[in-house]
Amino acid sequence: MRHEEPQHHRHLRTPVLHHAHGTAIGTALDTVTDAPRGTTADAVTTVTAVTAIDAVTAVDAADPVKAAEAVDAVNGDPLLLPPGTPPGTGPEGADGAHIVLCPTCSAPLTRGTHRPADGADLPTGGTDRLLAALSASESRFRAAFCDAGIGMALIDPEDRIIEVNPAFAALIGCEAGELVRTPVREIIDPEGMPDRLFPELVRGKRERLRVEKQLRHREGRTVWCKVTISLIRDGAGSPLYTLAMVEDITEQRRLGDRLEYQALHDPLTRLPNRTFFFERLDAACLAVAVGPAGRGTDAPVGGGTGAGVGETVDTDGGPRSGAAAEEADERRVGVCYLDLDGFAAINETLGHHIGDQLLIAVATRLRRGFSEHDTHLVARMGGDEFAVLVTDSQGSNQLTALATRILEALERPFDVAGHRLVVTASVGVVERSVHETTPTDLVKDADATLYWSKADGRARWTLYDPDRGAHQLTRQLLATALRPALERGEFTIEYQPLVGLADGAVHGAEALVRWRHPRYGTLSPDRFIPLAEESGAIVPLGKWVLEESCRQAQRWLSEFPDTETFVSVNLAARQIWDSDVVADVAQALDSTGLPARLLQLEITESALLGPGGRPLQALQALADMGVRIAIDDFGTGYSNLAYLSRLPVHVLKLDGTFIEGFRDPAPAGKTEIPAFGSRRSDADEQIVGAMVQLAHTLGLTVTAEGIESAAQAERLRLTGCDTAQGWYFARPGEAELVAAILRESRPGPDELPGAAQQ
Repeated sequence: MRHEEPQHHRHLRTPVLHHAHGTAIGTALDTVTDAPRGTTADAVTTVTAVTAIDAVTAVDAADPVKAAEAVDAVNGDPLLLPPGTPPGTGPEGADGAHIVLCPTCSAPLTRGTHRPADGADLPTGGTDRLLAALSASESRFRAAFCDAGIGMALIDPEDRIIEVNPAFAALIGCEAGELVRTPVREIIDPEGMPDRLFPELVRGKRERLRVEKQLRHREGRTVWCKVTISLIRDGAGSPLYTLAMVEDITEQRRLGDRLEYQALHDPLTRLPNRTFFFERLDAACLAVAVGPAGRGTDAPVGGGTGAGVGETVDTDGGPRSGAAAEEADERRVGVCYLDLDGFAAINETLGHHIGDQLLIAVATRLRRGFSEHDTHLVARMGGDEFAVLVTDSQGSNQLTALATRILEALERPFDVAGHRLVVTASVGVVERSVHETTPTDLVKDADATLYWSKADGRARWTLYDPDRGAHQLTRQLLATALRPALERGEFTIEYQPLVGLADGAVHGAEALVRWRHPRYGTLSPDRFIPLAEESGAIVPLGKWVLEESCRQAQRWLSEFPDTETFVSVNLAARQIWDSDVVADVAQALDSTGLPARLLQLEITESALLGPGGRPLQALQALADMGVRIAIDDFGTGYSNLAYLSRLPVHVLKLDGTFIEGFRDPAPAGKTEIPAFGSRRSDADEQIVGAMVQLAHTLGLTVTAEGIESAAQAERLRLTGCDTAQGWYFARPGEAELVAAILRESRPGPDELPGAAQQ
């Protein structure tokens, strides 16, 4: 019976047989034959199939009778039918006899004469048919082995090469015949395999191993290859051969190396970039923090581009030994984080191309001077910021000495494009144990310390101070919470009386804002007003203080109409620049009904006399409304006396530093040579007296701050000072404090005019 293969059925198949231990020979050869050129087939199944073919062929050549018995034994096993077999087809024919399927088209070979796809008749005898099928299958395997686009090498138990295909030989520049019986370690170094994995493979404890390795080419160069080594077992399941499949990935590795370099290095300076810096810092912090991690089968080991990348292995995890843990606790890491001082000015004046050349010159000097050790990494963090990482720090002294050397190296002039440039740097230094920090915290603290160095005067290094860091953190938290706190009503106002030195009566009160923080308690203005000015929150906060103070002053006026107690409110310079302060004041006065003459606005001398004309215009408009203007902290700013005659000012408030010399009582008489301790007191008294006289000449009144004793108050009164405030008179308190003082100072019924005549 002749079977004609359909036109679409042109793929080749081996007989679907089972050897003594059930390895699917046909399936294995199908895998190799059907695999596309350049792909890796299943090596274990493939070589098992070849071994079975060789075994049967050898038996037949020696003894045809035994070959026939082998055929019967194979046909006696259950058959694996090929895909698409009609339902009901099984290992037995209609007469119960076992059948063998055609390796070409899967048709039964027992059905008489059979013609496969190539048109050649197969022998009808059982042994001849099987041997012919096996011979055809071996031919197809040989064709696939020799024409494969990847290298293949069959290796015996003694690690010698049995056979290689042309692709493998070409990979290392040899002929296939030259490599037979060559020790495989001369080509693929087993010592470079991960520990214990390759011996386990040879002993049969694992089936395959994948690894990227370098092969030695005959010309002396190395070839990067992806190597898959599989174990081949004999019929009894014992290790027999190993099969190495090798794929050239040199170009992929070169491309990967180029891409990795570009990803980890700054394109301008060629220094490691921020990503590289953090990778090295992470490795320094984590390498001693954890032991080997357990991985399951086929889990890749390693990273980066070194040997061992992509290995498919099993590893056993375990805790660190006591010695390793102790070493982890002792290891330290340090960072010198630096920024060039005044670099923006170079870009603005000479151009960015000169700035770029300067950065390259700085990077070159840093690389040559501070990356001589494997444990030192110089990186560009961005802009004009650089960092030197020390992964085995010996203590803060080592890091501060390194920072000193960095400053000295950068102080030498740079010759850039015909310009001789001199730059300095500010350096933040952080050094600590690896188990006390994280990479993110380390760099964050180094960056903060860098800006401390700039704030302290530049061209210096500053060592991280935990207390200062905690203070900076608190500042940041407060700055973030300012606006929400205003919405939640956490702010309140306290008032400190302003007392006339001549009559001892309360003329007014200064409004002092307080923040009743739910975590830090009551905060004074010096804790949060600078933060409010930096963040811009001073504008809504100042407006709220203004309205509340005017409302309280109106209550005092309603209760004590004869005193006309004014309220004095501090006005920040940013309120003038960032808002329409004239409109805000007008609205506050209109909504509360407070007369303008009972509102006093205090502004610092530096803000009032600074550059620009907007503050003067706003203050002139306020003065025209009838609002009193006071210069706060007079004598500590510009102190340009020529302005006083042209400014819309009514009051000078002397800074408290001038009052410190008034703590002693006035001397009864003068000596010819003042005592040593009285020189400052005499000088302060003369200065204050001169300022009071000048103010009175210009029609201004003078207020002194920080009065703590009766002696100070008396000496200030003798200088002609008009009003004063301080703890001697009253500490800041609730509005009721001022009201109580006003009630006590009111004349009683017997003291009212005309009471004696009644």
